[in-house]
Order: sequence, then C-alpha cells, then structure tokens
Amino acid sequence: MSSHHIVRDDQEPALIIANGAACSQELLGQLLEWSPLVIVLDSAIERVLELGIKIDVLLGDFDRGFDANYYKESQYPIEIVYTPNQDKTDLEKAFDYLIDRGIPAVNVIWATGKRADHTITNITNIVRFRKQLKIVILDDHSKIYLLPNKFEKWYIKDTPISLIPVGKVTGISSKNLFYTLEKDSLEIGFRTGSSNHVTEDGIVTITHESGDLLLMECWD
Repeated sequence: MSSHHIVRDDQEPALIIANGAACSQELLGQLLEWSPLVIVLDSAIERVLELGIKIDVLLGDFDRGFDANYYKESQYPIEIVYTPNQDKTDLEKAFDYLIDRGIPAVNVIWATGKRADHTITNITNIVRFRKQLKIVILDDHSKIYLLPNKFEKWYIKDTPISLIPVGKVTGISSKNLFYTLEKDSLEIGFRTGSSNHVTEDGIVTITHESGDLLLMECWD
C-alpha cells in the first residue's frame, strides 16, 4: 500500500483508522489518495503498518505495553499523541485532536464490524460532535453521515438508503424515495427509515424539522 499524497492542509478531510473490521484495499487506497492527515489509533498500529501505510499521527493511551518511541523511527516524521483520559474512547480523543487543530472534516474507517458496542458508539458520536466536526464513517457496505435540515443529492435508481434517527426526529419529508415520508417522525427503538431505496435516477430530497438524522448509503 502506497503512502498518501501530500495535499494542502485541510483542503480534504483527514482520515482516522480505528480498530474495527478492515475495509477493502480499494476503499483504503481511495481515501489515502487525498487525505492530508492520517491518524491511527494505537490499538490498530500493527495492522496498519503491515499494509505499508505511511501515517502522520499515532494517538492513544498506549496501555498495551509497546514503546511509542519505536514508531518515531519507523514512521519518521510522525506525531505521537498520548491521551490517557479513560473517560473517552480513543476515537473520541482523535476527534478532539482534530477540533483542536481546526480541521473541519474527517473520514473514519475500521470503525464498524468487530464489536457491536464499539460500532454503535462510533456511529452515534457523529451526532455528539456535529457542531464541531463533519464526520463520515465508511466501510465496504455503507457510508454514514449526519443530514442537514434540507438535503439534496443525485442518486441512481434503486440505491439503498436508510434513515436512522438518533433519538427522535420530527417533520421528515422525502422526494424520490420508494417509501415516501411526509411530515413523519422517526424514533430509535420504535420506528426507523431502514432499507428504503431511490425510485428513479435523479435528485433525492430529504428534509426534517428537528432532531438528529443519519443517512446510510448502503450496498451489498
């Protein structure tokens, strides 16, 4: 795996590699191609180095007994960020790091698929950091992000789309989705908009009045 390209700082989203299920080499390569900053959580560092990836930041509490200084030599130049706070996950600490640097957007991979508790926490953290950071979580089957109150995007017919509320979301309306929403409400644990799909090639419009609504673009 080649190293990522150097582009102007903050021109493209940063990339965080967590420690869930690995994604395809194709997806990983696409994201590395244009990521100005690659952050790896300490729990995933050995897996990442096996792929020959050049990283910029290694972040974590380093509680697994390895010497962080080793990576200063093997990955020079690299920034080692020690984050001992046990009240936050390493991924949350990585989000804090980006916010402190003034970086507005990030793609996250390897954040789903291994443990359900980690997956749920990682996805719902999109909402927690919504005012400070634009977060997109990707794997080989989905792309997950928070919707603004009015969302428009072009899709091809039959693209699977799921609308997942975090808490309760009200006043949801849609155009060009097979299961039409018209001033509807969705609430996690009671009613979600899972497994909808695009009716025809063209613009999909989704609006909502209140609440936090995640969009999952899905493929099998």
